Amino acid sequence: MSAENRFATGSEWSRRDFFRIGLVASAGLTLAAFVPTESFAESVPAAAPKPGAAFAPSAFVRIAEDSTVTVICKHTEMGQGTYTGLPTIVAEELDADWAQVRAEGAPANAKLYNNLLWGPAQGTGGSSSIANSYAQLRHAGATARAMLVAAAAKLWSVPADSITVAKGVVSHKASGKKSNFGSLAKLAATLPVPTEVRLKDPKQFVYIGKRVSRTDSVAKTDGSAIYTQDLKLPGMLTAVVAHPPRFGAKVKSFDPARAKAVAGVVAVVGIPSGVAVVAKDFWSAKKGRDALTVDWEESQAVKASSTELVTQYRALAQTPGAVARKDGDVTAALGKAIKRVEAEFEFPFLSHASMEPLNCVVQLGKDGCEVWNGEQNQTGDQFAISKVLGLRPDQVKLNQLFVGGSFGRRANPQSDYVLEAVFIAKALSTSATAGAPIKLLWTREDDMQGGYYRPLYVHKVSAGLDAQGKPVVWLQRIVGQSIAAGTAFEPMMVKNGVDGTSVEGAANLPYAIPNLQVELHSPRSGIPVQWWRSVGSTHTAYSAETIMDELATLAGKDPVAFRTELLDKHPRHKGVLKLAADKAGWGKPLPAGKAGDRRGRGVALHESFGSVVAQVAEVTVAADGSFHVDRVVCAVDCGLAVNPDQVAAQMEGGIGYGLSAALSGAITVTQGAVDQSNFHDYQVLRMPEMPKVEVHIVPSTENPSGVGEPGVPVIAPAVANALFAATGKRLRKLPFVTADLKA
Repeated sequence: MSAENRFATGSEWSRRDFFRIGLVASAGLTLAAFVPTESFAESVPAAAPKPGAAFAPSAFVRIAEDSTVTVICKHTEMGQGTYTGLPTIVAEELDADWAQVRAEGAPANAKLYNNLLWGPAQGTGGSSSIANSYAQLRHAGATARAMLVAAAAKLWSVPADSITVAKGVVSHKASGKKSNFGSLAKLAATLPVPTEVRLKDPKQFVYIGKRVSRTDSVAKTDGSAIYTQDLKLPGMLTAVVAHPPRFGAKVKSFDPARAKAVAGVVAVVGIPSGVAVVAKDFWSAKKGRDALTVDWEESQAVKASSTELVTQYRALAQTPGAVARKDGDVTAALGKAIKRVEAEFEFPFLSHASMEPLNCVVQLGKDGCEVWNGEQNQTGDQFAISKVLGLRPDQVKLNQLFVGGSFGRRANPQSDYVLEAVFIAKALSTSATAGAPIKLLWTREDDMQGGYYRPLYVHKVSAGLDAQGKPVVWLQRIVGQSIAAGTAFEPMMVKNGVDGTSVEGAANLPYAIPNLQVELHSPRSGIPVQWWRSVGSTHTAYSAETIMDELATLAGKDPVAFRTELLDKHPRHKGVLKLAADKAGWGKPLPAGKAGDRRGRGVALHESFGSVVAQVAEVTVAADGSFHVDRVVCAVDCGLAVNPDQVAAQMEGGIGYGLSAALSGAITVTQGAVDQSNFHDYQVLRMPEMPKVEVHIVPSTENPSGVGEPGVPVIAPAVANALFAATGKRLRKLPFVTADLKA
């Protein structure tokens, strides 16, 4: 999910400049972030560390008597490595030994754990975890270190500046005295909190920028890591929900008799989203749902099909839309262009297809509600739950568990599946099972057909060259549903009719084109949509980078050289492009393939979430049009790489995820019903399809920027451009159709 609005004006929207680190003492110490904005966060009290507990010099650090350092991670671990990246920052300034460092998910508390790039709201998304926590956690680690040093200085009666800390040991060289963190923790907790702390010179970094082992590797390897799917609580019941077959339909009536007759089923209840079957175990609940009889009210149901939407969108693309960016006079420039490119692109709905389907555990008590969940949107979900139950937000406790992938889906702006679990628990609150924990499980089919997809888009691009072969005009019209419309994000993300998430990557096109205009149509369809990994860049990068390649061909220029000439005002882009091209051996002939095979190399470049990524793809195409992506060379400028291995892993994973969509990803709808149901008809990348990937990180001393999403958008256009190099054929529709590549 993108919370950065750098779209309509081309400038980067960020609250980063507005936060400061404040120290607040209250029966302990809380290191908090302050953003001068009124919000829901004001209704959530800041809980201070409990007296007598482990030394907790901030909301982010806890040091036990056994010297264990626990870093409280406000960002959810979904596989992207936050439980390693965030502790790395603390451990660096604390000078802890990496072996003593642990990670723990933060509770829902927007005043303590807000995402600094979003304002006072807690959540994980927009590739913001490291970027918004870097300065905050460095201060947290340095504060804890300073207090341990002060404790040692008082205990040993020596000057604090004569004490050193390394690998979890506090030492005084002159006297030979040493102590571990745990031995000093109790005394440190009684000392004043320093108002200023000195941060390390980056030249002194021991962990940041180096390789460290992941804190969650062992648990995820031996099976001890707890995901929502694994959670078992005393007396827990399992629920599944019968959802309408068409979006927008409602329950008219239902007969619970046959479902209740299934052994193990304890209740059948109606909720706003459908009918829930609650049982002692999943299989009983599913069999009960299979036996359930529901009559659906479909007068307001979606009856459209995706093919009809494409036709409507193509017609809209012929007409002017809301202007997202306007430079120069595109109408006049198109008339004067010596050579022109006209193209239409089609991008389907996409499912997030996370490995762990949606799930949530809810328990209602006399004084509140407790939730166990792979939580991505704490503030939004906490507020939504409290509203449904008539509670204060602080009466809703969210326990953060590991997540088996999300790609944006669990940051649902409607809190859809979480509220589903809450409504089930509420419906049972007057029954014999009142107070029992309820585990809601979506099957793979529920997950695939339950909506909230990456929207379907159509693009139309008209671009032209002057007599010197330089691009002088670019007109792009984008048609697709608004993600932000109708959500709490609309006031921030939709300006003058332009949803920034629809045009990001197009409205901030970096190339020097004097006449450039981007327009947007945002029709409504009733099919639920939301952000999908890398959001608008999932489609804008493809249209932009394949058109840039086509312009280079039209100009008779090398694709890398053509782009480089247009990036004088963007040195980061130019540097990343050069690095990827050099490492890939750009300009050198590819080795010949088997007889009848055609080989090609393609390049693409894109910025998203503050990071710039270039990729060079190599492909081999058979005579029948089938092809394999053999190699991808990826260069990324993401500022300072806190954990280079994790940066590389995110680029590799992003390439696999983006390639999956390019090769086979498509959700299609027929008369309001989703056609796909599982991985047999919504294909994802298989291991033999994954290319060899090389990742090269641009050295940087700038603050970190995002890496979870920026690797995704670049792979599809890089492959498409490689396929053109091999076959001479342009691909305008995703996923790719191999029949179009036949010799």
